[in-house]
Parts: sequence; C-alpha cells; structure tokens
Amino acid sequence: MGLFKKIILPIHKNERFSLIPLEVKERLDFTVERVYALLKASQPTGSHCHKVEKECFICLVGQVTAVIDSNGLGCQEVILKTGEAIYVGNYVWHHFKDFSQDCVLMALSSTNYDSARQDYINDYAEFVKQAKR
Repeated sequence: MGLFKKIILPIHKNERFSLIPLEVKERLDFTVERVYALLKASQPTGSHCHKVEKECFICLVGQVTAVIDSNGLGCQEVILKTGEAIYVGNYVWHHFKDFSQDCVLMALSSTNYDSARQDYINDYAEFVKQAKR
C-alpha cells in the first residue's frame, strides 16, 4: 500500500537566523509541482487519501499532529515539531489536527491543484477496501 515515513530535518542556527533545508532529490521520489502552506489553522483538515498525488509536509514553525493510515489497519498519530517532516505517498489516508497557534505547515506536492478533486478518496471505508487489495 502507500508509503509513509517521518523525516527529521536538520536545523542550522546562527546569530542571524535558523535554516531548515530539505534535499529534495535525496528525500522525495517525485518532482515538486506545487508548494502550499497551512497557517492559522483552527480546525482539523479534511481526511482523505490520493490515488496519484504524493506529498511531503514540513512543519516549519510550531507543532501539529498528523493522523495517518498507510495500510487500512487503523490510524496512528504522529506529532510534527519545527524541523520535522513526513512523506505521504499515494494511497495513504491522512489529515492534520491540533495545530499550535504559531504553526506553519508547508506542503510539497507531486501534482498541480485539481479543483474537481478526482484524485481524492474521501470515504474511509472505501480507502480501507482499496488498501486491503
């Protein structure tokens, strides 16, 4: 089924700033087509998985909880703090909750935005059925 992994990114600090690099070609198995960020989130995101799209979510500031199911056997919660990321392959059920007030969650996506949402599975039962194939 889908691949999921947590990535601890280095945080390089000096007297002027902190830098969190992501070596894309070393960490991701896709070309980044879209970048977006979630900030000032006061409620959980919608639960879903993608049939094609792969994503990498990077917690740039603060803390957030990712809820993940990569095999249809139940969800696990993964806390992301500043400098931590998760790779979410296709067919990985996911959403985010418990955003700290200062949280900035950046996403790198393998696809462009599709307003028709044809790539999404929004029904958990359907995801589980497909995951067990």
